This record gives sequence, structure tokens and C-alpha cells, in this order.
Amino acid sequence: MSAGNGTRSLANTLAWAGDGAAHLRGLMTRMGNDAFAAPSALPGWSRAHVLSHIARNADGMINLLTWARTGVPTPAYASAEQRDADIEVGAARTPSEIRDDVVSSSDRLAQVVRKMPREAWSAQVRNVQGQEIPATDIPWIRAREMWVHAVDLDVGASFADLPAPMLAELLTEVATTMGAKADCPSLRLVAPDGTWTVGDAENAITVSGPAPELLEWLLGRGKGRALRSSTEGRKLPVLPRWL
Repeated sequence: MSAGNGTRSLANTLAWAGDGAAHLRGLMTRMGNDAFAAPSALPGWSRAHVLSHIARNADGMINLLTWARTGVPTPAYASAEQRDADIEVGAARTPSEIRDDVVSSSDRLAQVVRKMPREAWSAQVRNVQGQEIPATDIPWIRAREMWVHAVDLDVGASFADLPAPMLAELLTEVATTMGAKADCPSLRLVAPDGTWTVGDAENAITVSGPAPELLEWLLGRGKGRALRSSTEGRKLPVLPRWL
């Protein structure tokens, strides 16, 4: 299914999440105040919306870690509606308030991670989609949020910024998720450093190009101009939404 190297250990995902937080913090720090209200790469969201979402995601991950540590069910968010409302309220704040919130919420999460007992990492919690996951998946979820939304800020970041092992793991995960969708065409994704299969390998359309561009296209963050398809006319197939 993937050229992934099985590198999604707890130590690695914690490092990727920390590096992603620092990367995103650097991008945010270099943004001028007038850049916060400008559109992000996500339809309907300004950059202030993206950053407010990142801050509330930190709180959500703290809730899941608390669940794992105490055994008391503590969902990431009270509800999808409350999460959306909190983002809207957060996006209306001043750039200074948003910057402080992103930094302080990230720091709070880091403190909770450091205090997690070793045995708590084996506990089971439920993610936003209601699926049961091990607590060791929580740093991976946070890392994914940091690096993907850094691109969504549309201030110069790209998927080429990701650590190469994380890029391979994320391609593996997204290929699996997309392959389970009934309306997703079967694909064989070919990069210089790996191959990933989406859906039925026997009837797959081959799409080739650099791994960062393959991920960008699969996530719906780009049109795949650097990619090549084996379909007639070389046009890339139409994909459903990732999430």
C-alpha cells in the first residue's frame, strides 16, 4: 500500500509535532498585522480563522490526553458546532491576541505531554470522527494539523517543508483514507522516493511526480500542475474531499 518505513513512533510524532509548531510559529511571527484578515488557502476562512483553529486544536488535544491519563471521557470538542463557533469568535480578535493564543495554547499542550505517565500512552480515546484510537496517535494528529495548516496559511510554506519520513507517513495515511471512499478512483502514486496505492491496485491510474506535490494534490491543496497521469489526455482524475 505504501512506501512508508513504519517511522510513526511516539518519539518521532512528538518531534514532528514540536517541529511543526515551531515552523508555524515562525510563519505567524513574520506575518504583518494586516495579513491576518486576508484569505487563507481554505475557502471561507481568513488566516485568522486558521490560526484560531490551531489554538483550539491544541486545547482539543489536551482534552484527549486528559482522557488518556484519567480514564474520564473528555472529547476534544464539546461539539462540532461549538468548535466552529469558537473559531469564528477567535478569528475576530486582534492579531496580537491571536498570536498570544497560538503560542500559549501550544505551550500548554507541550506541558501536558511532558507530564503524561508512560502507561497512559497505551489508553484508548475517541477522535473527532468518533473512532477509537490509542493515545499515541494524539501527537501524530497534532503534527498533521501543524504542517498541513502551515500550508493553508498561504504565506509561503509548502509540503516540501515536512520532514521526509513524516511526508511518507502522511501520504500513506491519506492514501488509505482516500482508498476507502467509494467515489475515489484507484491510483498508483509514483514519486522518485516511493510508491503509494489508493484503492484497487489492478485498475489503478498512475500519477507520478514529486512526493510533496502528490500529497498536495491528494489533500485537495493544489491542482497537481507538476504531476503526470497515465489517463488518456494526461488529465488528472477528479478526487473527492480528503476529510
